[in-house]
Amino acid sequence: MKNHILSLLLLISVSMSAQNLLFVPDTLTGASISLRVSRDSVQFLPGRITQTYGINSYKYFGPTLILYRGQHVSMSVTNHMGDTTTMHWHGLHVAAINDGGPQSMIMDGMSWQPQFTIMNNASTFWYHPHLNRKTGIQALRGAAGVIIVRDSTEAALNLPRSYGVDDLPIVVQSHEFDSVNQINPRAMSDSILLVNGTQNPYVNLPAQVVRLRLLNASQERTFYFGLSANKTFAVIGNDGGLLAAPVSTTRISVSPGERAEILVDLGGMNGQTIYLRSYGSEMPSDVRGGPPMIMPGGNTMYSPLDGIDYNILRINVTAATANPVTTIPSSLVSVTRLLEANANMARRIEFTALDSLSMDGPFYFNQQLFDMNRIDYRIPLNNTEVWTLYDKTMVAHPFHLHGVQFQILDRDGNPPAAKEAGWKDVILVHNLETVRFIAKFTDFPDPNTPFMYHCHILMHEDDGMMGQYVIVDSTLGINDIQAAAPSIYPNPASGILNIDLSSTESISKMQIISSTGQLIGSYDRPARQIDISSLTDGIYFLKIEGNERSDVRKVLVMNR
Repeated sequence: MKNHILSLLLLISVSMSAQNLLFVPDTLTGASISLRVSRDSVQFLPGRITQTYGINSYKYFGPTLILYRGQHVSMSVTNHMGDTTTMHWHGLHVAAINDGGPQSMIMDGMSWQPQFTIMNNASTFWYHPHLNRKTGIQALRGAAGVIIVRDSTEAALNLPRSYGVDDLPIVVQSHEFDSVNQINPRAMSDSILLVNGTQNPYVNLPAQVVRLRLLNASQERTFYFGLSANKTFAVIGNDGGLLAAPVSTTRISVSPGERAEILVDLGGMNGQTIYLRSYGSEMPSDVRGGPPMIMPGGNTMYSPLDGIDYNILRINVTAATANPVTTIPSSLVSVTRLLEANANMARRIEFTALDSLSMDGPFYFNQQLFDMNRIDYRIPLNNTEVWTLYDKTMVAHPFHLHGVQFQILDRDGNPPAAKEAGWKDVILVHNLETVRFIAKFTDFPDPNTPFMYHCHILMHEDDGMMGQYVIVDSTLGINDIQAAAPSIYPNPASGILNIDLSSTESISKMQIISSTGQLIGSYDRPARQIDISSLTDGIYFLKIEGNERSDVRKVLVMNR
């Protein structure tokens, strides 16, 4: 009863709070894009100011990147965060060296300049840090932004695409602030909602068909999106592209990391108000956002947002624009299905926990925590694979695969719902549920730089619910495969660390980095020996940068 009263008071206070115009980030486009990530602060709550990370001119969050299929892009990410970081292009199909995983560390004050061609279909993606054990705090403090990819097929459709007018990014986050108003990256009692970094937001949208690009950038919470009065809308796209046809519905689940594009017909509603809502009361209890799960002894995780319905965004309907989209198309794009009969490999990943009743982890993939020095899978180039995910834990996990988009084959033997039958890179797997998906690994063989797969609940990921794979080209000889992989010894090491530089590519720089991402030493030329006698015992990383790639090796220092 007490929790229900708190929830009611929260909703009353939110509804009575001043409404703020929804912030819609400006856009960046072109062949060269520069992002500067810096420390900043925002007055989210009365009292202490909240420390944040902003990108370019923003104090929180960053500009929306508009990219085009077939375009070659040169990125420059400059780090002024006061900490090591990375930048991951979530959902983009790029080489592992450009993907921005934990190996692609950007030291404070340094820049990273990946280059790649946009190979994705038109859809909504996003960018955010991916530093090992610090993804949560850096992404939740605002070092993130939306990516919109356009292509000629999408351009030929009669869809809303006037950015900021009838085509809007809607980035939803739930936060918990501590006693001094700082964002808690391990939030279990989150109660503050932000949309595009705006509290209690409203937006003015024209009385016509509008497009909302929903992105869940929360630490853990899943949203069950719907509109007030159960107004229908059309789902037109999943993570990786448009569906074959719009799917009319009143609800869609979007878990952390997932995206969904929807069309809302506001025609004839000039002067009216509707709300984008989350219907937590209709969600299962294994999903963070559904009714609290009561555990043995009566203990449970609790947030005042759990298991209730609440408003996320107020939509004030205004006059239509000069050239409105007034109808929802009956068909969209051709989606080529990958056939299970063509698969030549099957893999199985079980989600487990040390304590089978644990609600907060740590959680494992196949009984293993992440090890940056371990490659979990070596996938032959051009493999078509079926991956089976089985969740043996008490909670649902959004599984994210880097490098490729996939298609869901089935959930517990049943075909996927039409609204998730397109290309995906995140899939929510429920307690005791088996999900199978199919993917084809057609590009970017690199035996030394891995892609990641992980739970996109940021706390779970930072705690080690993550693995990595490389794509290998079997036509290469063993010398080709090992050419860019200098060995280090001894490991564990004391006093001196030796690096074998024989038969390697040209090396431009070496760096010793602590387990917390701090730069310990930098060497601008290849070194066959590094003096580590002054280092305290513990785990460090040796980053080796070459002309074609960068490698990161874990080193255990034992000087005492």
